[in-house]
Amino acid sequence: MTFKALSQYLDKLEKTASRNEITQILSQLFKTADKEEIDKVIYLLLGQLAPNYMAITLNIAERMMLRVIAQAYDEDINKVKALYKQMGDLGNVAQSLAIADGGALSVSAVYDKLMEIAREAGAGSQERKVSGTAKLLGELDPLSARFVARIPVGKLRLGFSDMTILDALSYMVKGDKGARVEIEHAFNVTADIGKIAQKVKARGLSSLEAIVPEPGTPIRPSLAERLPSAEKILEKVGREVYVEPKYDGFRSQVHIYEQDGAKTVAIFSRNLENTTPMFPDLVAAAKGLKVKNAIFDGEAIGYEPKSKRFLPFQETVQRKRKHGIEQAVKDFPLKLFIFDVLYLNGKSFLNVPFDQRRKTLEGVIPEAGEAIEITRQEKVASAEVIRDLIKKYLAEGLEGALIKKIDAPYKAGGRGYHWVKYKKTTEGGLADTVDCLVLGIYKGRGKRAGFGAGAFLVGVKEGTRFLSVSKIGTGLTDEQWREMDKRARSLKIKDRPKEYEVPKNLTPDAWVKPSLVVEILADEITRSPIHTAGLALRFPRLIRFRDEKSPEQATSITELNTLFEMQKSLSKK
Repeated sequence: MTFKALSQYLDKLEKTASRNEITQILSQLFKTADKEEIDKVIYLLLGQLAPNYMAITLNIAERMMLRVIAQAYDEDINKVKALYKQMGDLGNVAQSLAIADGGALSVSAVYDKLMEIAREAGAGSQERKVSGTAKLLGELDPLSARFVARIPVGKLRLGFSDMTILDALSYMVKGDKGARVEIEHAFNVTADIGKIAQKVKARGLSSLEAIVPEPGTPIRPSLAERLPSAEKILEKVGREVYVEPKYDGFRSQVHIYEQDGAKTVAIFSRNLENTTPMFPDLVAAAKGLKVKNAIFDGEAIGYEPKSKRFLPFQETVQRKRKHGIEQAVKDFPLKLFIFDVLYLNGKSFLNVPFDQRRKTLEGVIPEAGEAIEITRQEKVASAEVIRDLIKKYLAEGLEGALIKKIDAPYKAGGRGYHWVKYKKTTEGGLADTVDCLVLGIYKGRGKRAGFGAGAFLVGVKEGTRFLSVSKIGTGLTDEQWREMDKRARSLKIKDRPKEYEVPKNLTPDAWVKPSLVVEILADEITRSPIHTAGLALRFPRLIRFRDEKSPEQATSITELNTLFEMQKSLSKK
């Protein structure tokens, strides 16, 4: 397929708001693409060159892209800046200046060139990136130039996610969503959607049956449901359950495997970001485990070894950095609590009952290691004991408890009652906090004029859409307002993303790119005739920025409705 042909599909997708229509366009595109290039097509559709966990980026900021465009079309940089100020979109600027036909360039050729640019490193690499990208842009037709110019700066703006691609792959092979469950199951086990698509395109759905966990490729993590009381938990999960402390730290999926003859460790976050370089202490400890290859699920939390005190999240989060790592290891030591095994010594444990997985885990993870240990666990059959344990965990500075079904398999990528989280965030209020996506920012007035931001609009997820649920103008410290303004400015965009559904009377002063997730605590959820979610958060306040969560991991409208119903049942007591 030529990149010119792909760009015509991209143009159609950009102009389409309906998810069903987007799915049909994608399905037709996938049918047209060759099996050797469908993975590249999918990565480019997502504005990437590889799955997120591989951390392959072009690393070209807007200022550098202005130089690229000027060099590509031999234009004065000031003219390019003026055009950008006028149009507000680097892709449109490139399109307005491009004159080449570009018809002969294939998708693979463009992809390979972008990958070559992304892998530039060392002395002079930035200039090589500029000249390489400029040369590529200069060879493209105007429409193709529009989309290629947006990819390096993360502004492809097509308005769909991995889940829509899974639907489209199902349509490609079956003409409906009938194959979605099979395809999503494979994606949950091997979080490389390009690889999944390539298998389906080349050998059909039957090829997915052979997919098993592979150390080095993350598994989409299992998630917990909520229930309003210990009694309800025993009723729903089982008369006898496992209870474990819920740590307020970084979800950490630890992979151990051999690469180039050496024992290798990779650590992935909740949203499958490769965080390995940030945690050299955990890497060293994991290498000491007596396993040939493995995938463990766990949580890393700040820990004071002398006092055996868990550090608050505000201190733990300081370990999530790209610079000053050596000093951070000394200042903020971490302990990794392993609570599950997904793969061990060549065998998948995903479908093994939890009690058997736990026994296996006890054979390889120490009970009280210096940097890694197995999570505490108690078998419980009493609501009163569950409540006592939660009080104990809270007194230790932890978030609460996780209650687990004894014989459940590991539900990769799934939320269900195999795990239930029980947090006490407010007395008589909501059973949990709400993870919201920041949709837009309102300018500060009076005292807040100095902060930049004076209020912000947040939303919850419904499929690929985000529905407004609260305009937050109070409940932040001065420092939090400054941080919100700083983050929002770096993500500010001119036009409303088409996946945002916001009432006109709530239109913010500036829209924010779908990226910034925040944890919000509220007194209660109320019905709302104003917000598109149909619900609103009463007295909301910011708890923290959830850098480890992607927009797709924001609270869904279904979860919010569940919290609303739980709130009503609690209020009757």
